[in-house]
Amino acid sequence: MNIDLLTILEIIATVSGLIHVFLLTREKIIAWPFGILTVSVYVYIFFVSRLYSDAILHVFYIGLNSYGWYNWAKRKGTVAEVAVTRLSRMNLAAVSGLILLGTLAWGRFMDANTDADFAYFDAFTTVASLIAQYLLTQKKIDNWVIWILVDLVAIPIYLLKGLYLTSGLYLVYLLLCISGWLEWRRTMSGGGIGDARMG
Repeated sequence: MNIDLLTILEIIATVSGLIHVFLLTREKIIAWPFGILTVSVYVYIFFVSRLYSDAILHVFYIGLNSYGWYNWAKRKGTVAEVAVTRLSRMNLAAVSGLILLGTLAWGRFMDANTDADFAYFDAFTTVASLIAQYLLTQKKIDNWVIWILVDLVAIPIYLLKGLYLTSGLYLVYLLLCISGWLEWRRTMSGGGIGDARMG
């Protein structure tokens, strides 16, 4: 059986990505190094697949994952300082507007200036993912809802591009994001799983 480099990298990114998101749903700080590995591999995968917005997004993810690791590691004693909270209505409206405007602007730019496939859908997953990732570093529960929308758009795109493992990964991400939202909601109501401890 002949397995090419792209398939090997996709397997590595898939396994690492699953570990990353599962650990995030459990508020484990060790999730972040797995995230850095995953997004680093995906920079190459998306670039060679001509999903340029996704490739650029994953370069930013490297920085955001590093920041998330740092932010979640801040402690007072053994308790993580960053608590699970939600956006205010005003901030939620601002985030929604930013996603919409960012998608239209970036999609138009990529459509006009590159040979990108699915330029506007790719732009949506890029803009929404950046915002969701930042909200995740701040432990805003709203991040999970945005991730769910991103996964619903990304799954068919990756299927159409022949990235079957990645599409399957995003299907599992979708389920993990739903689980993450439920877990974090429990944490907010006082019946959570605890802090972002290493183990």
